Formats: sequence, C-alpha cells, structure tokens
Amino acid sequence: MRWDRFFDDLEDQLASEWEAERAVLDTEAERLRLSRVTLVERLRGLEASDSCSFEFADGAVLAGIVAAVGADWVGIVLSTGRGGVLAPLSGLTAVAVSQPDLLRSARATAGPTRGLAERMTIGFVLRDLARRRVPVALHTTGDRALAGTIDRAGADHLDLALHEPGAPRRSADVRGYRLVPFSSIAWIALEDPTAFA
Repeated sequence: MRWDRFFDDLEDQLASEWEAERAVLDTEAERLRLSRVTLVERLRGLEASDSCSFEFADGAVLAGIVAAVGADWVGIVLSTGRGGVLAPLSGLTAVAVSQPDLLRSARATAGPTRGLAERMTIGFVLRDLARRRVPVALHTTGDRALAGTIDRAGADHLDLALHEPGAPRRSADVRGYRLVPFSSIAWIALEDPTAFA
C-alpha cells in the first residue's frame, strides 16, 4: 500500500514537472513569435478597431480608424469625419489603443499578402496622388504645414506646388514650390479619405 502511494506521488510529481516545462516552452515560443511581428502587421491587426489615437513626429495627435496599411505607410479615416490621413510609418511616433485591440493586434500573424495595397510603398501612393492632382496639406516633422498639390514623387522625395488649401492647382495660383524628402513627412491630410484606398 505504501509503495502504491509512493509511485502515485512520483507520477504526479513527474506530470507536474512536464507541465511546467511545457509552459516554459510555450512561453518561449510566444516570445520568439512576438519578436518577429512587425509594426505593419500590428497596424493591420488594428483595421477592425473602432478608433485609435495616432501621435506624429510633429506633435499632432489625431483620432481615427486604420483604413489601409501599405509596406511603409498607414491610411487613417479621421473620427471627425472630415477627411483622412496618409502617414509614412517614419512619421508615426505612437498609437494609443484599447487593451483588447492591443492584444488582438499582437496576435496578428504574417500570412500571404492580401492585395496590392500591402505591397505599395509611400512613393507609389504619392505618385498616384500626383497623377490625380489631389490637394493635400503636408505636415513635416519640423512642425510645418504646407498646402498644395503634389506635382511629382521621386524615389525619396516629392515636388509640392504651394497654393491655397483645398483649391485646385492652377498655375496662376501657385505661390511657390518645395522639394520635400519623404523622411521629413510626418503626415499628409487628405480631404477625401478614400484617396489612399
């Protein structure tokens, strides 16, 4: 009888040690998985969120919903209902989210790409805005706002024709031109939030 209890105790102890070892391995596997999750994947995981608060390099804080995520940019529909924002990831400094959204975005996994938008770079989107002559308000990391129309977008910069905000680009109304490096863009305000979708 004593031996039966002794072997039962040993069996329970061994089962407990195996369970503890499995928990350690699961925890380590989760840490390894999380070490491979990118900001782009986390932002894609936030596409179903009700609203987030986005903080930018120029100090602006805007509330909105993630509408699209590309290779190096995020498109946001503003909660105010007044337009959208196109932001290079380099201009984003933080995203405030609820804890459930934070946890859900952490569970995002890299899978096959769902479409062209996920592979598009900020340059591609800016060239499309230039082609369609969409008026923009470009906010720089130096806390400066420039209103106008993108004339051209190169590999790492754009040409901006300055004119009154919201007005169409007409040669007579252009007040000047700026070459703007992509690296100095904090965010770009668009009147039409579907412009980047």
